[in-house]
Amino acid sequence: MTIAPNWQQAERVAKEICSVWGADAPGGVIVAFDAEGDRLSVASGLENLSTGKAFSDQSVGRFASITKHLFCTLVLQHPDLLSVDDRLGAHLPELGEPLASVTVGQALDMSGGLPDMRECLSLLGLSVYTETSEEANHAFMVRQRRLNFDAGTEVSYSNTGYRLVEMILKRKGVLLRDFLKDTINSELGTAFDAPHVWAEPVKDLCPGYWFDGNTWLQSAAGLQISASGSVTTSASGMSKWLRTLMAGKGKWAGILDQLSAPRKLENGTVTGYGLGITDTLLGDSVLIGHGGSHPGYKAYIMMDRPTGTGIVFLSNRDDADSRDTASRVMAALLDLPMPKPAPRRLPEGLYVAETGPFWLEVADGNATWLDDASGLYEEGDNKVSTRSATSQLELKWDGEALVGTVGYVPRHLVRATAETVCDQLNGLWRSDEGAFLEISNGSLTMGVGPIRQTVPLTSIGGGRYLFTITDSLWTKRVCLNCLETDRIELALSRARMIEYKRVR
Repeated sequence: MTIAPNWQQAERVAKEICSVWGADAPGGVIVAFDAEGDRLSVASGLENLSTGKAFSDQSVGRFASITKHLFCTLVLQHPDLLSVDDRLGAHLPELGEPLASVTVGQALDMSGGLPDMRECLSLLGLSVYTETSEEANHAFMVRQRRLNFDAGTEVSYSNTGYRLVEMILKRKGVLLRDFLKDTINSELGTAFDAPHVWAEPVKDLCPGYWFDGNTWLQSAAGLQISASGSVTTSASGMSKWLRTLMAGKGKWAGILDQLSAPRKLENGTVTGYGLGITDTLLGDSVLIGHGGSHPGYKAYIMMDRPTGTGIVFLSNRDDADSRDTASRVMAALLDLPMPKPAPRRLPEGLYVAETGPFWLEVADGNATWLDDASGLYEEGDNKVSTRSATSQLELKWDGEALVGTVGYVPRHLVRATAETVCDQLNGLWRSDEGAFLEISNGSLTMGVGPIRQTVPLTSIGGGRYLFTITDSLWTKRVCLNCLETDRIELALSRARMIEYKRVR
C-alpha cells in the first residue's frame, strides 16, 4: 500500500534541522517535492558571509558526487560510443593492467578497485590545496599497476572510475558540461554547470565554509574536479531535474531504471550501488539517491519512486550531516522508521584482519574501516550494519572476533595486539612517484618545509602501524603495512596501493 505523504510532518522535521544554523552563519536548504512540483522549502543561515545574503532554494552550490548520476545519464545516452561491459583499455589503450581490464560498469559502480586520486595524493604527502590538472592526473593513473582489490570482488568508494570514463567520452567529443547546457538546461530552464577546477567562476555560486574552531573560513581545493563531482546548481534546479528523471518521459524514459538497477559482484552478490545511484533502507522501504561532499559543501538527494516524492538538501557548511538530514525528512514524510543506533553491540577497540592493511576501530557507536567512519545501526541476529551501500559493513561479535562482511567481502577481525615498532623500519623511503618519508625511533616524517609533519607510529600487530596526518580541516589515519624488508605500502580506504621502497 502506498503511503500518503505527510508534508506537515516533513516540514516540521526540516525546520528542526535548519534551526540549529545561526542567522549569521553558513546555512542550507531542504526542498521536498512530488510529481506536481516543490511542496516545501525550508532554509536557514547565509549563502554568503561577506554579503549577508540569506540561503534559499535559489542559492547555487556544489553538489559534488551527486554529479555521478548525471554523468551516468550522459553515458547511457551514448550506447553507440561505449557500453558498460567494455574494458576501459579498449578505449584508453595507454592504461596498463590490471586497470585496463576493469569494465566501464565496474568503474562506475564502485566495484572496479580503482584507487581514488585524492587519497593517492594524500599518501604522497600532497595537500588538498595542491593544484593538479586533468592531464597530469590521468598520466599519474596510467603509471599505476595496482588496484585496491581485484575488480568485481568488493565495493569501495572511489572517484577515479568517473575520471577515466569521462576521458573516454571527451576523446569522442562528448562533454558533461555541454550535456548540462544543451540538453538539461535548454529543456528545463535550469542553470546546471560543471566547472573543471575549483577557482573557475560560476554564476551566483555561493562560497563553501568550514569552522576552524574560532571562525568560519572559505573552503578551497586544488584537485581538478572531474565528472565525479563537478556539478553546480540550486536546490530548486536539482528538484526540477529529479522530477523530470522520475517522470521518465521522452528521452528520459527508462533512465532511472537503468541507473538504479541492481549491480552484482563477480560472485553474484547484489550490491546497493548502481550507476551513480545508491540505496537507502528505511524500514522495509528502499529509497534511492546519492550524497555529495566537497570542502565546505554538503548535499543529498533521496527519492521514493512509489510515491513520486523526494528531497534535495544543499548546504554551504562543512559540518552538515547530509545523509541523516535526507533520511530524517523522508522518514517523516513517509512515516517510516529511522534505523536504531547500536552503540554497544560490538566491543569497542581496534581490530585487524589476519593479513593485509585491514583494520577497524569501534568507538562511540561508529565503525572506522581504513579511516572511513560510519554510524552503526541495529540489525537482526545481534548484528550491526552501517546501512550504507558505499561503506557497507555488517558484523557481529562471536565472543572472540568480529565476523561478517565489509565492502560485501567476508571478514574475520580479531583484536589488534601492539608490538614494538621494529627498528628495521628506520631509514629513508621513496615512492616511484618521487615522494619521500623517513622513519626514526618510532616516528614517521613526511612532507617538506612548513608542511613537514613528524607523527608517532602505533603498532597494531603483524608488521602494521597506524599514523595520523593533518591537512587543513582533515585528518587521515593511514596504515603502514610491511610487504618486505625493504618495501612498504600505505593504505586508506580509497587508496591501498601506494608503495615506498627503502633508499637507505
